[in-house]
Amino acid sequence: MEGKKIKVLQGIRQGKIGGGESYLLSLVENLDRSRIEPVVLSFTDGPMIDRLKKIGIKTHVIHTETPFDVRVWKKVSHLVKEEHIDVVHAHGTRAMSNMYSAAKKKQLPLLYTCHAWSFHVDQNAIVKKLRIGSEKYLTKQADINICGAKANRDEARKLFGKFDAEIIYNSVDPNKFNPTDTYKNIRQELGIAADEIIIASIARLTLQKQPLKLITAFAEVCKSVNNIKLLMVGDGELKDKVIELIAKLQLKDRIILQPFRQDVPDLLAAADIFVLPSLWEAFPIALLEAMYMGKAVAATNVDGTPEMIEDNYNGLLLDPTNLEADLAKKLTALCVNTSLRKKLQANAIKSVYNKYNVSTLAKKNQLLYEQLVSDRSR
Repeated sequence: MEGKKIKVLQGIRQGKIGGGESYLLSLVENLDRSRIEPVVLSFTDGPMIDRLKKIGIKTHVIHTETPFDVRVWKKVSHLVKEEHIDVVHAHGTRAMSNMYSAAKKKQLPLLYTCHAWSFHVDQNAIVKKLRIGSEKYLTKQADINICGAKANRDEARKLFGKFDAEIIYNSVDPNKFNPTDTYKNIRQELGIAADEIIIASIARLTLQKQPLKLITAFAEVCKSVNNIKLLMVGDGELKDKVIELIAKLQLKDRIILQPFRQDVPDLLAAADIFVLPSLWEAFPIALLEAMYMGKAVAATNVDGTPEMIEDNYNGLLLDPTNLEADLAKKLTALCVNTSLRKKLQANAIKSVYNKYNVSTLAKKNQLLYEQLVSDRSR
């Protein structure tokens, strides 16, 4: 295929922008378009599709919110044929489970990027066992598996038996998340005083992100710290419960809720502290973005997060087994101890800047595409 562009079908579960979707956006924006032609397939519509269209990336939506949805497999196969796809790259379980059949049918190289496994600590034993079996099956279909953290690869090795994967860490575009740039005045927009400390949480309001525990811990912080606001940006199935808990704890004047917003760098620029109290994460992009912007971060000690954070050096790791108490204690420390906050902020930038860069992410993926196409042609 020398001289011809490699056409890669990039598949993702949804058109809303989350961790996996941010990864895909960064990837397609930074591929060498003289050598690689990306085509994106999403299984729901959303703002990510609009953004891709604006930058000239061809997109398709085949709607399903179900993994292993055999009703859409023929449509995916038809798309692969019509677009003359050379390589199929699935991002996440739903995309992989609905794309591998078409790749196998057309005998195309297939990559599977696990942004986080579909089995989690909070699932009942039967569901978790089924999902482990599904992931084991899907990884065997791929020519190359990619994990976003060593922790995810190591967990799969324990559960699947024979398993290997390339490690390609999530990354950030330093041109978009640059602490020296000028940003919108979010404090003025939201009515937050210049001397108030902003603790930011930019995450879906779902069980995984544990927003209710964050609010409970924040209520404890408020008992000893006055000049603070909690800015929670996101939507999700727990939104009504979040609103109820804020009212119950009488925190309406201390917590500001915002829906999902596209101006994440502006929001981070206004914040002092970033918190991510998740049950599980692969290698969270939201945390990387906050560190790129020089924020003091606190995040649960799970999965790939400790590969990014060295406790008490460039962030604070939270105990997932005693989260509310540990979160309240460490957020209080970050609010009252200015020297600690400044140390973590400085070291956050130093430890991630240019190390996790989207140009490197794109190059590593591109090399895999070229390797697979070369192997097939031989």
